[in-house]
Amino acid sequence: MKHSKQIIAGIIAVLVVAISVSAISAAPSASAQEVTPFPSREKVISVTGTATSSVAPDLANISFGVETQEKTAKDALASNSELMNTVIDAIKKVGITDSEISTSQFSIYPVYNYYQEKDTGKNIQELIGYKVSNIINVKTEKLDSVASIIDGAVGAGVNRVDSVFFSLSPEVASKLKDDLLAQAVLNAKSKAEIALTPLNYKVIGVKEISLSEFSIPYPRPMSDMAYGAMEKSSAPTPIFTSDQDISTSANVVFLIGSN
Repeated sequence: MKHSKQIIAGIIAVLVVAISVSAISAAPSASAQEVTPFPSREKVISVTGTATSSVAPDLANISFGVETQEKTAKDALASNSELMNTVIDAIKKVGITDSEISTSQFSIYPVYNYYQEKDTGKNIQELIGYKVSNIINVKTEKLDSVASIIDGAVGAGVNRVDSVFFSLSPEVASKLKDDLLAQAVLNAKSKAEIALTPLNYKVIGVKEISLSEFSIPYPRPMSDMAYGAMEKSSAPTPIFTSDQDISTSANVVFLIGSN
């Protein structure tokens, strides 16, 4: 009887081992599943669309100012302030308001004379005065008044005209950007449809859109004007505007399918 129990126990142990080995063999490998993902069946085409528009600027930007030099900082500041107030009054007479005027740069700094002593050869730095520079910027939509603004300012004492350039106001730029982006996307779709036609495919959806930055040409300011040259001229200053080419682009990834 004891012998029979030992035989039965041995058979049960063998069966347990066999079942365990079978279970391990049947289990799927996790690592095998990770390295063989289910392949995507999406068919796509990537196209970049562009849009360009030529636009007349609606904003004038004029930067000019007054530089004065005196023996003391106080005198230089007083002289500069008096001259600048005269300039402001002059440009207001041609229709410029306070809201169109802003200060872009103001500085007071010492002026030195450098020389070398003949006897000792020592380099000498001598304070000879102070210079005050006050530069203002006029931003206006009165494009026809630009020449009058410059002439009036120079006549009132301006001895620096740093730049004159034309640009788009934020309102016009924003509307133009929206219009061009829509045109760029439609241009991308048109290109995709033309490319797919001979392949017997068609656009069935959109997977991704990437928009580029709005491209506005960098303003080209006039060269700095020399005070002496302006002072001698009695003819009106000729100023001309020109259209600006504005562009943008959009990259669109289209989902495609057969016809």
